[in-house]
Amino acid sequence: MKFKWWQTGVIYQIYPRSFMDANGDGIGDLQGVINRLDYLAHTLGVDAIWLSPFYPSPMVDFGYDVSNYVDVDPMFGDLAIFDELLNKAHALNLKVIIDFVPNHCSDQHPWFLESRQSKDNPKRDWFIWKDAKPDGSPPNNWLSVFGGSAWEWDEHTQQYYLHKFVKEQADFNWRNPEVKAAMFEVIRFWLNRKVDGFRIDVAHFILKDPDFRDNPLNENGETPLHKDFKDYDSQIHIHDKGHQDVHEVYADLRTMLDNFDEKEKVSIGEIHVFDFDLLSSYYGSVERKEFHLPFNFTLLGLPWDATKARHLVESYEASLPKNAWPNYVMGNHDEKRMASRFEKDELRAMSLMLLTLRGTPTLYYGDEIGMLEAEIPLDKMQDPWGINVPGLGRDGCRTPMQWTNAKHAGFSEGASTWLPVFDEQNINVKDQLEEEDSLLNLYRKLLKIRRSSDALKCGAFETLNAYTNDQFWFYRRFVDQEECWILINFSKEKKKINLPSFAQILCRTQSDDMSKEAIQSLTLEAKEAILLAKNPMT
Repeated sequence: MKFKWWQTGVIYQIYPRSFMDANGDGIGDLQGVINRLDYLAHTLGVDAIWLSPFYPSPMVDFGYDVSNYVDVDPMFGDLAIFDELLNKAHALNLKVIIDFVPNHCSDQHPWFLESRQSKDNPKRDWFIWKDAKPDGSPPNNWLSVFGGSAWEWDEHTQQYYLHKFVKEQADFNWRNPEVKAAMFEVIRFWLNRKVDGFRIDVAHFILKDPDFRDNPLNENGETPLHKDFKDYDSQIHIHDKGHQDVHEVYADLRTMLDNFDEKEKVSIGEIHVFDFDLLSSYYGSVERKEFHLPFNFTLLGLPWDATKARHLVESYEASLPKNAWPNYVMGNHDEKRMASRFEKDELRAMSLMLLTLRGTPTLYYGDEIGMLEAEIPLDKMQDPWGINVPGLGRDGCRTPMQWTNAKHAGFSEGASTWLPVFDEQNINVKDQLEEEDSLLNLYRKLLKIRRSSDALKCGAFETLNAYTNDQFWFYRRFVDQEECWILINFSKEKKKINLPSFAQILCRTQSDDMSKEAIQSLTLEAKEAILLAKNPMT
């Protein structure tokens, strides 16, 4: 079986505002990304980059409120700079994935400005407008993810419009075929510029219940998504997102991508569901394929626990449709930093696990050096979610990338940065490149091994039950004559284990014992992970 680049490669997410500032205004930009492509391709060794939104936007939600889908916001550059980024990335064999935001646009987008002019405007039905109830209240009980009602009253036209996020992000009416046609044209625009794929923002939100029924109350008080959502999780969100019709849209999108040209384009869906069978439904079927990779976010909440780690991975594997390709994420622009969820040794072991499980891993910028979750004071907070719902701000995982121990961690030569640099002295790329046992050098080593190993890139997965219990999880990756074993000690004590004769130790997260002689026993340090090869690696 021939594997695609998005199956064998490693994706690296870049939040452009925070990656590298090339012009000194304190905000990262596309030229900054260009300036760091060599680091990504050669120093680190990833295979693809995913760029969070860089479109023109009022920046109420930092680019996820798009006011023009076919241009670049001047703070990031322009289309010529984007084309240069694409060309230089491709010259380095880096694929480029961009964000696509189909559920909503900015209330400053020309389409919405037209829509709100009058009830009979041709663009009126491009968005979701509804009359008030007789008492003047919103049409139903739907809530915004960012707090409060999902409905905003428009005084001029005397109706409510729907916004599942901030009120400046108006939800499209995807039941209008003109909307679907216009948004598919946006996809074609970027395909024609030679992008390699799309990460689809809140993909399951685009189609809601056509009858606009109230969501039922969450009577048991348990929150299916996040323990701090409070008001939002007072409901069970079965009517305001994920309507069955959404699958038809993504099947059509997949057909368009697969038929575009001879290149291999990828679609990655941001789908925040934690029921594996429901998540797997977004792969589609053999007859009607949907997403290449519906994002699997379950490891984002994983504690340091052998049984839970094994259960999550095995349950996910068991749920996958035939020929569906798995994927894993342990950090992104919406979640607490990986290095702040785990202790040092745990972090190193989890990094090894992420890069050795079957499927496509996505790394978040800065996780390879262990950037920490920043504590942003209220007067410097930028995220509307954190401002509206205290405790849910995402600024802490979006602080500037730490390149050196210079001012602003080498991110910018400006007087200030859009968010403060959290730890510009102690955690940075330059210093870690010079430290043999640094987290960055662990990532570099693992990525190099992965790139040379068919077993790790595309081999099968299996737990080694004879060695696994509630303190240890051992699994193997194998294809043809190549086999790797991954041993993770979740306990607080050393563990000596007897093994069949292996040719070499490829990587271990703590000890520097890298014997290449055949071994039949070894000792795992507490909270250590080891990667072994049964056959010599070339």
